[in-house]
Amino acid sequence: MSARPHKGRGAVSRRPGRFVTRPVEFNEEEAALRNAAMPETVLKAMSAGKIISHNASPDVPFDRSINPYQGCEHGCIYCYARPSHSYLDLSPGLDFETRIFYKPNAASRLLQEWEKPGYECKPITIGANTDPYQPAEKSTRITRQLLELFDKHHHPVNLITKGALITRDVDLLAGMASRGLCSVAISLPTMDVALKRIMEPRIPSAESRLKAIETLSSHGVPTSVLMAPLIPAINDNEIEQVLEAVAQAGAANAHYIFLRLPHEVKGLFVEWLETHFPDRASHVMSLVKQASSGRDYDNRFGVRQTGRGAYADMLGKRFRAACRRHRLAGDRYQLRLDSSGFQRPGQQQLGLDL
Repeated sequence: MSARPHKGRGAVSRRPGRFVTRPVEFNEEEAALRNAAMPETVLKAMSAGKIISHNASPDVPFDRSINPYQGCEHGCIYCYARPSHSYLDLSPGLDFETRIFYKPNAASRLLQEWEKPGYECKPITIGANTDPYQPAEKSTRITRQLLELFDKHHHPVNLITKGALITRDVDLLAGMASRGLCSVAISLPTMDVALKRIMEPRIPSAESRLKAIETLSSHGVPTSVLMAPLIPAINDNEIEQVLEAVAQAGAANAHYIFLRLPHEVKGLFVEWLETHFPDRASHVMSLVKQASSGRDYDNRFGVRQTGRGAYADMLGKRFRAACRRHRLAGDRYQLRLDSSGFQRPGQQQLGLDL
């Protein structure tokens, strides 16, 4: 299938997922019409089974997470969650950012998890894969419903987002922060307006995200910044500029993640590079391989987040130097949240003297 850019979309094709055994083939005329059509967003309900996901990865500072959505309209071409759409027999390309599934029973499932006698309260991260403040959240309010439960039951939560919509919930977050129950990480990989438009097309502007950092910080919400991902010869020249801007906005700490290209993401990313940066596509991938042990992606623990080798080391040194210059805590810093006040659902009622 031929690739071409679509306004407001990151992927340039509907490349099939890795589990497709009988891909649909179109004749030349049908393929041209399908490729020319403007992809529209379709929002569908998906009943959640088990709402809390667990991981044992030493590369991430949390072991449990919740994703209110599957698929993400933000359309970031580099998103490592894209391959999840393959399990739905949908394309990790355009389908991932136009076929969005939300979980209307997320709040009730979370209460069921918390009610279990053996449940151990530890901080939960919302948004580890897809953004909890993507456009669908304006109407579904799934993330808001979850936060109301975290607040009510005094359960600690970390949020990761690129969306300025998070400021809508500053009333809840400020109160939780005063009790040591929440932290926020906002991703800001570029200040370049033109680059943002094609790399993460439906995400709020850098200016909007800086204002969100300022709003959260001024309300006492611990706010960090992710420069994620760092992409060779695309946004790595912006390290110092981004860190200076987020420090001025009030961010407490910052860290970065090197470009990750698992499964179908590699093909989609290369397709995007060749479409938007044909003059440097091969150079970008050469630098990626230099930082990935000669491969397109080195998925080993301890390497996949930062890369390795001379080029990756240089990026790390620049990032750490800029953090020091702007008094930002970096590396693996993480605020410790308070799990001691958790109130299991039904706990208040059971304590009543009737």
